[in-house]
Amino acid sequence: MRAFNLCLTAIGLATLALPALAQSQAPALEGKVTSAAEGAMEGVVVSAKADGSTITVSVDSDKDGHYAFPADRLAPGHYNIKIRAVGYDLDGMPSADVAAGKSATLDLALKKTRNLPSQLTNAEWLISMPGTEAQKKFLLGCNGCHTYERIVRSTHDASEWQQVILRMQNYAQVSQPIKPQKRMDPNWGGTAEQYKEPAQYLASINLSAVEQWAYPLKTLPRPTGRATHVIVTTYDLPRPTIEPHDVIVDQKGIAWYSDFGEQFFGRLDPKTGAVKEWPVPTLKNGYPVGMLDLEQDPRNGTFWLGMMFQSAIANFDPKTETFKLYPINKDMNDDVTQLNMLGLQYAVDGNIWTNNAGNQDVYRINLSTGSYQRFQPLKLLPAGHKYSIYGIDAKTGAVRYFTTPTPGSRPRRMRMDAQDRLWFAEYGSNQIGMLDTNTEKFTEWKLPTPWTSPYYVTWDKNGDLWTGGMSTDRVVRLDPKTGQTIEYLMPGDTNIRRVFVDNSTPIPTFWTGANHTAQIVKVEPLD
Repeated sequence: MRAFNLCLTAIGLATLALPALAQSQAPALEGKVTSAAEGAMEGVVVSAKADGSTITVSVDSDKDGHYAFPADRLAPGHYNIKIRAVGYDLDGMPSADVAAGKSATLDLALKKTRNLPSQLTNAEWLISMPGTEAQKKFLLGCNGCHTYERIVRSTHDASEWQQVILRMQNYAQVSQPIKPQKRMDPNWGGTAEQYKEPAQYLASINLSAVEQWAYPLKTLPRPTGRATHVIVTTYDLPRPTIEPHDVIVDQKGIAWYSDFGEQFFGRLDPKTGAVKEWPVPTLKNGYPVGMLDLEQDPRNGTFWLGMMFQSAIANFDPKTETFKLYPINKDMNDDVTQLNMLGLQYAVDGNIWTNNAGNQDVYRINLSTGSYQRFQPLKLLPAGHKYSIYGIDAKTGAVRYFTTPTPGSRPRRMRMDAQDRLWFAEYGSNQIGMLDTNTEKFTEWKLPTPWTSPYYVTWDKNGDLWTGGMSTDRVVRLDPKTGQTIEYLMPGDTNIRRVFVDNSTPIPTFWTGANHTAQIVKVEPLD
């Protein structure tokens, strides 16, 4: 049996022809995207949504400015059209009528936008802002709840910022602007004085002393080539407060999601867009609600959830539609207890493992008795540094430590493959990392777009790696053998966390949740 590994954060292309999928029939809707400034425009994301529907389909324009929706993607109906192309808006409010067996044509004219700041992604704000990398990295703790546009448009001076930062630090990470949730530990955020330096920096990049930003706004290039060979489908969820943090797809093609900001577990039928939710019991009234890690049990098809501040893990049986809860022992349950991640290592000892992000403990749970066995691995590390456990892969009770080659890389959500290689996203260094536990050697792949802020990495049946940016709204597909990447631009704010690849489709299909917009996103590459 291999050692029990912890993921620790230490502070100190040639264009290919589109496949038959897109060419076998006349498109349901097609046209050309142009602007006075550029003429034909490549890499414009064109989105179509039928009246009354919760499903939006998006495609990209090619090098000639041509876009096309395959015949099987738009049912007959009246469609409203939107685009995403930083620096541009649609000229007018175009719409199209799609009829069965016919191909509709709609050319789109774009004009220069009058409100560029509202179009920038978080990564583009970071690229635009003056300041050191260390000053900007402080903001990586903010984009889980809201965009950076809220920060740069504010008028807080440095003194006010100290109080604002302190207040934000005392919100749980399950918060969002329309639903803040306070932590129950009143001292969690520290003191306002300790935020003096970041407060001064934030006051230097917002509108506290100027009417307009003194720095130029920089944008990322639109997709080109293979990055435009994609169909993206987004599914609206029924409430704006839903945060689909983890999205996974079962063998029947049904998508399941953990709600990061509410006490619900949900299911989406991609064929119809129908959503069903089940309320998860609340164990600690007044404490933040919401769930994080979602895993399907390979033995029986049930689902496991990390209940975070509710201090338990939950098992959901889709056949009976009932939950069984495993609350932490009373003597281990306090104001900061936060059970996030799950390690389903039944083959080793028949138990489940989880972590406490509040106390930085690790637990092995005996499912027969419901009792928690505590491990405190961080107490073995030298003092004077800040460490945290983010993701677990449990196989024994032994503990070993590995330091990533890049300092401050902030590894997240690790996963072990069949070759005993440990994969993880390096949120703080904009990389994908892998530790070969056989040779105990690391490999890192730098992502091409600065400040992508990857959260999770997975792989497909062809060996490609997949991740997504919490800051760029781009899905990244990486060939680990060559280092080549393709980045698919999403049609809107996505804030990608957990990513999932469905290998049952001819070309692997990518799934994720859009946490800020209450949507589930499916990405289908065409080659």
